[in-house]
Amino acid sequence: MSEGSLGLSIGQLLRTVLDERSLSMRKLSELTDIDTSTISRIINDKRKATLDHLEKFAIILEIPLAKLLQAAGYPVDHKHTLRSDYDETIQHLVNTSELLSADISIEKVKLQLTSYEAYVQTTEGRKRILYDFDKKLKLAGGVGPFVDQIKELFTRFTMQDVAKRDLTVIGSALLYFIVPVDVIPDYIFAVGYLDDAIAVQIASSVLTKSS
Repeated sequence: MSEGSLGLSIGQLLRTVLDERSLSMRKLSELTDIDTSTISRIINDKRKATLDHLEKFAIILEIPLAKLLQAAGYPVDHKHTLRSDYDETIQHLVNTSELLSADISIEKVKLQLTSYEAYVQTTEGRKRILYDFDKKLKLAGGVGPFVDQIKELFTRFTMQDVAKRDLTVIGSALLYFIVPVDVIPDYIFAVGYLDDAIAVQIASSVLTKSS
């Protein structure tokens, strides 16, 4: 079993966290909807945790994905940079997504963004962005070019002098980042968050054209 940079395998890391929080594998199974026997095999380093497993562990146990990914032996690149050109950026992200099993569809991301536009303009939608952004940011690791971009969008969203149309575009991208119903699951920073990065690039492109 590969070990992460912190020296712990994913099984050792999970066992330590469960012991610290007095959580049983059965309880973790209930919270994550992962079979108890599967969790047992992962914790005993008898099987490799999938990206889906790690995402669920990260959410329920509030552990940064990067930490779990490193412990499970997955590559985590926090130095990945995005190019300024919109089309080249999207193609670069697609080309470097070696861990991605789902098909990339920019059109699907655009449709999802469009579906959020009405929600952004509601009180509930605005509150969800303001209250849930920091939590999702922490889960994403909190650092790096993609996160810097989403932080900038959030700052603009909180400003009072932003045009209504721009707020809708920005809010849709922020909701895409926050809401756990993506075109592609949020597996790994700058790779599993690929469609979130694409959503940010789409929003940035729209904002640039409208300015």
